[in-house]
Amino acid sequence: MRNHAIRAALALTGSLVAVTGLAGPSFAVTKLTDSQAASQLSAAGISRSSSGGCTNRNVGTCTSYEQINQATVDGIKTFKSISGCAITITGGTETGHASGTYSHWNGYKVDVSPTTCVSSYITSHYSYSGTRGDGAALYTAPSGNVYARESNHWDITYYSCGC
Repeated sequence: MRNHAIRAALALTGSLVAVTGLAGPSFAVTKLTDSQAASQLSAAGISRSSSGGCTNRNVGTCTSYEQINQATVDGIKTFKSISGCAITITGGTETGHASGTYSHWNGYKVDVSPTTCVSSYITSHYSYSGTRGDGAALYTAPSGNVYARESNHWDITYYSCGC
């Protein structure tokens, strides 16, 4: 019982460190620049689309990766690898999304195009977990990452780099 309590306390501490962004052993959130993330995503065959044709984090019509979490980049790369789907990111860390701890702005989310492949994989491999307040259907992966089907994209929250 003592080991269980210690493990639970360590897990909670790690979660708090990750959420607050404080440095800690292997729990710190690693932030990337737009070019660092773009390089990794491009190398994995993941494309970016921007309605404004730009990458400026402070412009809502851009698709920016500035300050995205490394775990988010790893998560979408893992999703592409296991699903075999083509992935186009249509939303990143730019302004204009809902706020909150696990938000786009804080680097935890990406929006992706809802291709048949992407939608089929999510709905057949992840557990339906209800609807969000805005009516988006939610699917939760075994890792705890959440895939929300919004009107014209999948809004994906990566708490970890697994899918």
